[in-house]
Amino acid sequence: MMGKRLLSLAEQLDDATLRRVFTHTSWASERVDSYERLEFLGDSVLSLAVTTELYRRFPAFSEGHLARLRAYVVSRATCAKVAVKLGLGRTMRERANGIAEGEAAQLMTNANVLADLTEALIGALYVTFGYEAVRPAVVEAFSEHIDFAEESYVDHKTELQEYAARLGCGVGYRLVATIGPPHHREFEIEVVIDGEALGRGVGSSKKRAEQDAAAEALAELQDRERRGKRRARLRSRRPEGKAGAGADDGVAEGGADGAEPVAAKAAPKRRPTPAKPAARVADAAAGTTSDTDASKPRSGAKAAKPRTSTTAPRTRAARPAPEGGAAGASGEGAVADQQAEPTTAAAAPRRRGGRSRRRTPAASAA
Repeated sequence: MMGKRLLSLAEQLDDATLRRVFTHTSWASERVDSYERLEFLGDSVLSLAVTTELYRRFPAFSEGHLARLRAYVVSRATCAKVAVKLGLGRTMRERANGIAEGEAAQLMTNANVLADLTEALIGALYVTFGYEAVRPAVVEAFSEHIDFAEESYVDHKTELQEYAARLGCGVGYRLVATIGPPHHREFEIEVVIDGEALGRGVGSSKKRAEQDAAAEALAELQDRERRGKRRARLRSRRPEGKAGAGADDGVAEGGADGAEPVAAKAAPKRRPTPAKPAARVADAAAGTTSDTDASKPRSGAKAAKPRTSTTAPRTRAARPAPEGGAAGASGEGAVADQQAEPTTAAAAPRRRGGRSRRRTPAASAA
């Protein structure tokens, strides 16, 4: 029986508490003696118990979805139905001592009064036994309505509309097919989000088919969002300097393996210095210069243009010898001039096309 635990706890309440639970405000000499205070407390206890049960039972539902379920379960209409199941109206009439029969009968059928009785009873049980004892009894009494809300009262279309609006997407529905004979017809509806079909539903009515299609599309969107968040978390776990570190590692590894990595900047190549021919080495040892060396300027120095002269090289005029034994000196000066002249003349390079070799002092003397 639905509410068996709740009634079992109610039987353990003392008479004073029960009298307050079933005393209407119009019957009490003072308002504090009526069920109003207990009803105020029981309303909060009921909301907490139902919210906890919805959160536990439907882990995939969003906050808005859970809020709509709770609003239905703890509504005045639902509380009045629970009161009828528990027989609280009949108990109230039995305890209406000295109250007119017509008034008592009217109150016991009033939906608002019945809802107040349910919440007042829950409040009285909470004060006497505590929340841990009351919560399972409340869940048992309202379990049937929780199941009904999950199966029939859930508005998947509204849920999808709110979810798609948060993503900036448009939602539309279109009839795909009509199945079956007229007396047993079913409709197939497809939900389209930004031009993409994300869900289909089949039902005996278009509204039911749209609800099923919306539920399927909502599950698909939520799954895509979870996958996107998972990829974002994986990207955020990568170190910021990983790319730079990898490039440095690649340079080090490339040097070790002998392969230059692409990211590393190639060092400028130097031209290998050619080895000197053996002839140049021999000329350097003898103090002479080969003809190929004479025709090429040294590196780092500007090449001088060769002077071509059509006139005969000038010779120094012999200085007049001083009087008194200057003949020997003059002779020595003439010999020195003669020895110096070939060197001066040989310093000028010959015209292009001929092989030239600079004469050494030893050759001039010979």
